[in-house]
Amino acid sequence: MATIKAKPVKQTGPGRSRAQDVDRHVGARMRERRIMLGLTQQQMAELIGVTYQQAHKYEKGINRIAAGRLYTIAHALGVDVSYFFEGMDNDRDFKPTPQQRMLLDLARNFISLPSRKHQEAICSLARALASANDLTEFGLPPIDVK
Repeated sequence: MATIKAKPVKQTGPGRSRAQDVDRHVGARMRERRIMLGLTQQQMAELIGVTYQQAHKYEKGINRIAAGRLYTIAHALGVDVSYFFEGMDNDRDFKPTPQQRMLLDLARNFISLPSRKHQEAICSLARALASANDLTEFGLPPIDVK
């Protein structure tokens, strides 16, 4: 008697697309937070008990993250589980603004600074710039606030 191998059913439609969007969004948030903390994918994988390849697939939204694993990831990254879903209701085709890209770049570079003293100096500079009424004293053009 011959066995018949069933082909997997390819799901289509809005439900499937939305689920994939959520997986990609959660993975992107995982990646953003990992980068903000200055962790490599290998370090992240070790923290959550998976292979480097699995961590990569989570970040790309290729593999869905189970609830228990998401809890472990949130704990490892020092965030609440809800962090991964922030921004889901805004725009399905989320594209970071130039300011968001700059902030991510700033966080990446900040975490890479060689010492805590350097990090404190950057924080002091940012506070001074944020509170300064006249930025020209720092050699910067005044900000036009409207």
